[in-house]
Amino acid sequence: MAVDILLGLQWGDEGKGKIVDVLTKSYDIIARFQGGPNAGHTLEFNHNKHVLHTIPSGIFHKNKINIIGNGVVIDPTIFEKEIKGLNKYSLELDKILLISKKAHLILPTHRILDSASEISKGKFKIGSTLKGIGPAYMDKTGRNGIRVGDIISSDWKEKYASLLTKHLNLLKNFKNLPDYDLKLMEKAFFQGVELLKKFKLIDSEQYLHEEILKGKNILAEGAQGSMLDIDFGTYPFVTSSTTTAAGACTGLGISPGKIKDVYGIFKAYATRVGSGPFPTELFDENGNKMSKIGNEFGATTGRARRCGWIDLVALKYSIQINGVTKLMMMKSDVLSGFKKIKICNAYKINNQIFHHLPYDINSNKIEPLYEEIEGWDEDISNIVSEKKFPKNFINYIEYLEDKLNVPIAIISVGPDRKQTIFRENFKIHS
Repeated sequence: MAVDILLGLQWGDEGKGKIVDVLTKSYDIIARFQGGPNAGHTLEFNHNKHVLHTIPSGIFHKNKINIIGNGVVIDPTIFEKEIKGLNKYSLELDKILLISKKAHLILPTHRILDSASEISKGKFKIGSTLKGIGPAYMDKTGRNGIRVGDIISSDWKEKYASLLTKHLNLLKNFKNLPDYDLKLMEKAFFQGVELLKKFKLIDSEQYLHEEILKGKNILAEGAQGSMLDIDFGTYPFVTSSTTTAAGACTGLGISPGKIKDVYGIFKAYATRVGSGPFPTELFDENGNKMSKIGNEFGATTGRARRCGWIDLVALKYSIQINGVTKLMMMKSDVLSGFKKIKICNAYKINNQIFHHLPYDINSNKIEPLYEEIEGWDEDISNIVSEKKFPKNFINYIEYLEDKLNVPIAIISVGPDRKQTIFRENFKIHS
């Protein structure tokens, strides 16, 4: 069988965790392909709410294999906390969670370097989550990183000591450092490493190759969003990994020829956490209303998310670079009660109209050009069939499909698993 990819099309926080959880029953393997514990994939079911940072979102389904791929960076300290949080669910984690030996580790000093770097930027800081992810990826590309496979090698401690020395020397270059207790951080880190050793560490690219030959269905799970991609996002206000569909190939060792469907997830409006351009951001009552109803706070950082109208310029761009075949719209229920809904179809920059995403949108001179449609008053959070949708909500769906030229296959009307509507046009491996 083929491999399907599921990824975010905006600035992250689109609701990927929920949809992976919902779709897992149709797949044999869920494989996370990039990012680190800056991800916050929120799942709600049976009146329980759980946030995953590193572990794939299919973990709550028994007999389903979950893989942390080589493109992921793992903080052993956070990983241990995640595992402890899952223990109450009586899952056989040692059997259903596999970890790539090629995934890189986040050291305590990576987190210190991350904080020191952000402090040094002052008002120009990029809004890092301070999880050490950027410095870890820098060591990876600089060929200095430590991989999961290293922790079972005889020279593991020597490799750690060498990288620690490098980091401590780098920290001497910063005038202002965050408060930290390295020994305490190292104690938790090495404790997490010992836990990592108890899991099955695999050559993930070979494992996945063999499973594909056996006819297994695989869902590749992305983190963050396409507009945060290191190459194609709103640079430099981006993450440090490839968040687009290409990242699934490099982050798992899967051939592009094995990819079938690319599921693109987006909110019915738009949000962003931290610094960076956001052309449709709202600073009025509508923005406050979206934030309050949508409970727009980062699952990982707790920071308030900036809110705005949907941006089809950016969304079309994400669809294009990912080759999206099916769309999934999240948080549709949040827009209930808005009398008018605005949709950005173009940017005006220095009297020039752009229908595509220009090279640099880090300018405050961008004027979003909107089209306005009628909103709906009805509460849609308890609707279980698209046939029951209010007429104006159907109009919104059809408007987006017409402009984006990709079918919206799934619509979420609330945070719980059950509040997910599969439209008639959605089939897996048809």
